[in-house]
Amino acid sequence: MARKVGVAVVGFGWMGRVHTQAYLRLPHHFPQLRTRPELVAVADEVPGRAEEAAARYGFATATDDWRQLAADPRVHAVSIAAPNFLHREIGVAMAEAGKNIWIEKPVGVSAADTRAVSEAVRKAAVHGTVGFNYRNAPAAAAARELILSGEIGAVTHARIRLYSDYAAHPDGALTWRYERARGGSGVIGDLASHGVDLARHLLGEIDALIADTAIFVPERARPTGATAGHTRAIGGVPGPVENEDYVSCLLRFVSGARGVLEACRVSVGEQNNYGFEVHGTKGAVMWDFRRMGELRVSTGTAYQDQPVSTVFVGPGHGDYAAFQPGSGIAMSYDDLKVVEAHNFLRSVIEGTAHGATLDDAVRCAAALEAMTASAERGTWVSLA
Repeated sequence: MARKVGVAVVGFGWMGRVHTQAYLRLPHHFPQLRTRPELVAVADEVPGRAEEAAARYGFATATDDWRQLAADPRVHAVSIAAPNFLHREIGVAMAEAGKNIWIEKPVGVSAADTRAVSEAVRKAAVHGTVGFNYRNAPAAAAARELILSGEIGAVTHARIRLYSDYAAHPDGALTWRYERARGGSGVIGDLASHGVDLARHLLGEIDALIADTAIFVPERARPTGATAGHTRAIGGVPGPVENEDYVSCLLRFVSGARGVLEACRVSVGEQNNYGFEVHGTKGAVMWDFRRMGELRVSTGTAYQDQPVSTVFVGPGHGDYAAFQPGSGIAMSYDDLKVVEAHNFLRSVIEGTAHGATLDDAVRCAAALEAMTASAERGTWVSLA
């Protein structure tokens, strides 16, 4: 019989809902998992939001105070989907209370925040999973296998892109995301963090980088009420955007490979245009998140004028078989979070880390901090 694990969710905006739905779907996609999540409690400070979540999804308890979850003996694992400025306080408190945590990136507003949560998890001997979901795409797993096997030769250079229009509208509300104290870095923490994780996952550690940043929408209206996601605001008091809309970064990897990472949240005409191109001495592999189940692959011995083929990933690549029986059937963003939930609870019950951990988050945070420092100084920054 599967062991039940009491889970709680802190923060019930869009991401809190995604975590909750991932827990509920686990028995369907991973029936072999020796544990089953039980929705014990949900917390959100917005009046009525937690109660609505409980009624909709079946949480036993709803509260506007996340501290009640830390004190609740029924709770063994906690999803932290609250805003960035709360990550450190909640993450440390939950770890110290003996709760395993699944926390969204970037884990705080600074590298110091990320290290504090990581250290609390280590001291408490609990497990911490981090929401770097794009590495969970079966195509990313297939690409990593191609790279590590030497099928494309020694990696020479790579490009990682994360373009979105979620902040492109000038009426987008001045929420916590655009404030340095509550959001930390802007697109660096929000999107480039995913890019750094993909870079490390596919190509190994980053040795040094140089970055440039810009703010293209310098002022926004403050919201007049509670917000969720990317709310628009008209007529509110205007205020300054304090963190970057755009970052471009040159990377040097420990392996000797070179890379380009570019991210923007105000890219008009781009809707979640995320992906990578990795080139080696014998071939290349390319992926577009919007065509999640496809890889463009070039391998062989021609070198010049070598063709590129489209490969549909399927059972045998990553966790694809948990969702679909044959190649070419589309998976979704939410499926990647189900994989993440599986890695989290599997780690909890087995005591061995699966998926992205707080160690990955700490290394990522160091790179993000280096980007900010590099943009300010205009110089290369070493991560050695």
